[in-house]
Amino acid sequence: MCAHVVPCPDAAADDRVLAAPISRHPEQGWTLLCNGVLLFDDDGELLPDGQVVLTRRWQLATA
Repeated sequence: MCAHVVPCPDAAADDRVLAAPISRHPEQGWTLLCNGVLLFDDDGELLPDGQVVLTRRWQLATA
């Protein structure tokens, strides 16, 4: 998906949030990354395959 000279991390990679932003909507609280990941201001993520990744804060609070 990424066409940068140095490719961005794949959506399945652990460092996927380091991909380049291609569309930012701070008024709505989300950013679309070039690997197809939707990154939310509350640190949640929505992967291109529809998988939801909860925030680390949420995971720690429920542990």
